[in-house]
Amino acid sequence: MADHHLERGTDRMTELNQFLDRQRAAFMAELPVTAAVRKDRLKRAIAMVADSAAAWCDALSEDFGHRSREQSMITDIGGSIGPLKHALKHVDRWMAREKRAVRFPLGLLGARAWVDYQPKGVVGVIAPWNFPVNLVMAPLAGILAAGNRAMVKTSEFTPRTAALFEEMSPRYFAADELVFVSGGPDVGQAFAGLPFDHLLFTGATGIGRHILRAAADNLVPVTLELGGKSPVILGRSADIARATERIALGKMLNAGQICLAPDYVLAPADREAAVVEGLKAAASAMYPTLLANPDYTAIINDRHHARLTDWIEDARAKGATVDVVDPAGEDFAGTNSRKMPLHIIRDATDEMTVMQEEIFGPVLPIRRYERIDDAIAEVNRRDRPLGLYYFGEDAAEQARVLDRTISGGVTVNDVVLHVSMEDLPFGGIGPSGMGAYHGRDGFRTFSHAKAVFKQSRLDVAKLAGLKPPYGKATRRTIAQEVKG
Repeated sequence: MADHHLERGTDRMTELNQFLDRQRAAFMAELPVTAAVRKDRLKRAIAMVADSAAAWCDALSEDFGHRSREQSMITDIGGSIGPLKHALKHVDRWMAREKRAVRFPLGLLGARAWVDYQPKGVVGVIAPWNFPVNLVMAPLAGILAAGNRAMVKTSEFTPRTAALFEEMSPRYFAADELVFVSGGPDVGQAFAGLPFDHLLFTGATGIGRHILRAAADNLVPVTLELGGKSPVILGRSADIARATERIALGKMLNAGQICLAPDYVLAPADREAAVVEGLKAAASAMYPTLLANPDYTAIINDRHHARLTDWIEDARAKGATVDVVDPAGEDFAGTNSRKMPLHIIRDATDEMTVMQEEIFGPVLPIRRYERIDDAIAEVNRRDRPLGLYYFGEDAAEQARVLDRTISGGVTVNDVVLHVSMEDLPFGGIGPSGMGAYHGRDGFRTFSHAKAVFKQSRLDVAKLAGLKPPYGKATRRTIAQEVKG
């Protein structure tokens, strides 16, 4: 495979532009990109993850300070291979020419219309730190299936994983097919300003605004996968024990460092106590200890740990009751570990930071409501979230919640899992993102739907009176167009 490293002495912007120029030249020379080539790249992407699964898990744990090996295998290894295999299985069907109707009577005269899904060219991917393998490889499933080449900017918060990508990629891909670059915010800013054919960013809403501005200078189409405060609405008909177990599982996975993690719970006022007890019981059963528990992941870095600690203290100072779920009574303050137990914030108010910002950690505010419409109003007065979760067996209430709220996606009677359904589009709306990918929807996001019309041999313009001198046929066509 070709060397991924360019001449020393060139500055980073020059280097990035050289990578892009090489990929675009190779892309144009290759057109059309056959199904066989796309499948070969998907197979190599699968191998890049599968062949070194243990090394990826080691890198992830090193970056986090500790990360559950089994969790990494589920979310980042299996969670990457699954979408790539799905694309491999379906790419022939996705690529198929799509016949479209033509205006009457052109079809009868031999005219035809269709859509060809063509690759866009070079796609830029700016990846986050929370699932730093999955949120590179899952988008690449759609990008490679669509016939594109890709440049990936990895997160500076997961440097070991980033270094492993740069080490592994040349073993499986030429640099003009797929290349990885690392660096801090300056590299990210330069990367976002490149004239890609499409740019995918996954990360915080605030940074997403900067990405969009940078891409605008080159009119680069952008898919933004952001976040926000994904609510859980517990209906009165919900099975509290089952619901709270599923909420706790979703909240404590990756220590809550998930863009789709349940961010706050809306519970019927008369069931709040049962909800809190259910969450405590579920968290304690899954994680009877935390500090030495290999199943529980640490907070990514000191800055994020301090941020979460500050937000918890802010809630306490403003009147919240904070229940710390620490079943073994461990001393978290007396250790260098960044592991953090689940904190349940009761009596959470809008004045508290935990109800203003996306939490991204094992902190869960509980809010009470009297009527389901009050819960719906609570969701609707906030920014539109990436995910929404409803628990309950009342079909009419479920329909009302789904009809009266707008979110990127929904999981009913569980949390997070709609993201794992490869045949569903994944994306946000408004401040939680724009555009979607996964499965066929990802293939289409990273493809150009090229409209093609093929005219018949007949002189249709003359028959329809569309070419001068205008006359009777012209007037007949006009009358037909404008009549009710």
